[in-house]
Amino acid sequence: MTASGGLSAGRRALSDALKGLLKQALRGRSRTQAIAKANIHLAEQNLPVLTDKRVSDWVNLGTPTDDFTRLWALVQVLLDWTPPAPGAAGAAGADRAGAAQRAARKAYWKTLWTQAKDSPAPAPVPAPAVTAPAEPRYPHHAAARVPVSFPHQIGVLPLRAARFQDRLVLRQALEDSTVAVLGGMGGVGKTQLAADHARHIWQHGRLDLLLWVTAATRQAVIDAYAQAGTDLLNADPAHPEQAAAAFLAWLEPKPGPAPRRWLIVLDDVAEAADLHGLWPPASTHGRTLVTTRRRDAALNAHGLPVQVDLFTTAEATTYLTAAGRHEPDDQLAALAEDLGHLPLALSQAAAYLTDTALDCTTYRTRLADRARRLHDLLPEPGSLPDQQPATVAAAWSLSLEHANQLRPAGLARPMLHLTAMLDPNGIPDTVLTSTPALNHLTEHRTTSAAAPEHGPDRTTPVTTEQAYQALRALHRLNLIDHTPATPHQAVRVHQLIQRAVLDPLTPHDTATLARTAADTLTAAWPEIERDTAMAQALRANTDALTHHAPDALWQPDAHAVLFRTGRSIGENGQVTAAINHFQHLAHTADQRLGPDHPDTLTARGNLASLRGVAGDAAGAAAAFQELLADCVRVLGADHPDTLTARNNLAHWRRQGGHPGDP
Repeated sequence: MTASGGLSAGRRALSDALKGLLKQALRGRSRTQAIAKANIHLAEQNLPVLTDKRVSDWVNLGTPTDDFTRLWALVQVLLDWTPPAPGAAGAAGADRAGAAQRAARKAYWKTLWTQAKDSPAPAPVPAPAVTAPAEPRYPHHAAARVPVSFPHQIGVLPLRAARFQDRLVLRQALEDSTVAVLGGMGGVGKTQLAADHARHIWQHGRLDLLLWVTAATRQAVIDAYAQAGTDLLNADPAHPEQAAAAFLAWLEPKPGPAPRRWLIVLDDVAEAADLHGLWPPASTHGRTLVTTRRRDAALNAHGLPVQVDLFTTAEATTYLTAAGRHEPDDQLAALAEDLGHLPLALSQAAAYLTDTALDCTTYRTRLADRARRLHDLLPEPGSLPDQQPATVAAAWSLSLEHANQLRPAGLARPMLHLTAMLDPNGIPDTVLTSTPALNHLTEHRTTSAAAPEHGPDRTTPVTTEQAYQALRALHRLNLIDHTPATPHQAVRVHQLIQRAVLDPLTPHDTATLARTAADTLTAAWPEIERDTAMAQALRANTDALTHHAPDALWQPDAHAVLFRTGRSIGENGQVTAAINHFQHLAHTADQRLGPDHPDTLTARGNLASLRGVAGDAAGAAAAFQELLADCVRVLGADHPDTLTARNNLAHWRRQGGHPGDP
């Protein structure tokens, strides 16, 4: 694919990225200084140093070096000099957040380098003739070219994954539509499915033209179309916009004895606007297939939306078996469940198990250990299977950046942090739009991409409408599923996205976020439960929160949500379960806070009452007798909690047939 100036799309992408990074980083510094600092790191590794000529070739021609380490040495220096976006993880979380961000950036630059390395070099420019007059030029192109023969392919299809899982339902949907938009979260296998479909119909002789476009930018699409225009129509590659327009005109249906059959795959479209004016025309002889992490109406309106979902349990266990795992099916199914049935995660976990000679049980134990980071339970970036550009831990960083730039800018990231603490299977809308949630969004709003020099606006309170829009932004990038029509479980988020979001946070930041999430649940919990489905959803979210951050809800004391969820269980008629809850709560409070802490006494009071409700009035009275003595000793005879204990003791004595003054 040829871009302006004769560069292929891959080399142009590397060139443009370096130019943008240099512009950001070299403020008060020079390129010579950057090269000198990079050479220090290279010398320490006994690698050849950089020259200004070498760097100029990267910047102007996108010429890749044979060793990615040399390019990365320079990029690291420039990234260190680039002013960071404030507010992403807080000062306390900068180290861990920075490590995750650096891993994602390294994967991004390695992808650029790989694409440039796999792209053809610019054709040499012949020296002008000096002894003969110049050849006459065609009026519409630079030089005559030999027309291509059909079938003809432009662009390189990604290699088929080693253990590719065909999904027949998706294949049928692609067969039945002339324009399909293949959507889904990062890591579900959209690109592999699109490549398999293209490869299948190409190998079966059903195409005259196959065009594969890595469509991450608008310019990449134009460059690919221009290459097609050059190949098919002798269009001038020096004018890519015109060449691209000529190609789109060629695709238009025309009367003729032998219309050409074509397929255009636009892989990994990042913005709907990138395809404005570049959608291939509707044709009975042509098909268009788009893959994207987005689900904007502007994209789906052009064709059949096809959502790529996670693996089923059967697909996941089949994949793991093919990857060389010989454990029983129930163990493989449990591992798949722990990884959320995400194809990318299964692929990388299988590779990690092979590299480390671990069994599924040991790996699951390590994965469940919240003290371990997900990044440390996956292969190193250089050892990823199937030429994958990034680990699962870094797979969604770019999607989050895009979501955070959507209106209202700067709210998607803190909103995703909040959802990461709650139930992945469903969070009520009212929790994420409660007053504590709005306060959290206001305080942690990150810098607007539109006006980074002004920093985030933390003075204007975030509104309920803006919180709702932040959820829609995350939904559009497939980072969450937001279905307002099911308000009790309006927001679902994949468990590995939760893990990837929480991993970079420091213990302090994690604890603060957990207490905030607990506040949102308490605020959304109605005093009188009339909606049993809502109560069940709130209890499930409390359980998820205690799993994510069990210690945080006890610092500095027991959070109110721990008591509220126990009362909710009892109010729902599950008395035995409520007794078990408060037994555990009272024991934990005694261990963590001490026997005389007010929260310990409160938990004992709730437990005593539930014993009476369960029919043990004598046991309840005895428990309140002991509690009353402790309340008098710790709180005083006139304290409200002491008076409550005295009143409850009298009540259960009467219920047990033993009235009298306590």
